[in-house]
Amino acid sequence: MSTAVRASAFTEPTRPKGLLIRFVTTGGSYVDVTGHGKHFDNNSWNCLGCGDASRSPEKDYLFRIRPDANNHATACRAIPLT
Repeated sequence: MSTAVRASAFTEPTRPKGLLIRFVTTGGSYVDVTGHGKHFDNNSWNCLGCGDASRSPEKDYLFRIRPDANNHATACRAIPLT
């Protein structure tokens, strides 16, 4: 009798330096928010599924970027390609 091993099609990618928040998208990919943190204006988000990213990373404080990254993760249906 053989035992089937169930593997997930999606594995979490390596966490980048400066990762502050990681959201899971509707499609099973990830949106990473990276930067120096809450009180800095150089935070940005990047979707690992569709490749979309924040528009103005030079002025994105965490309180401003978090809702945008979360909204993108909620709407994005792209699946990870690796």
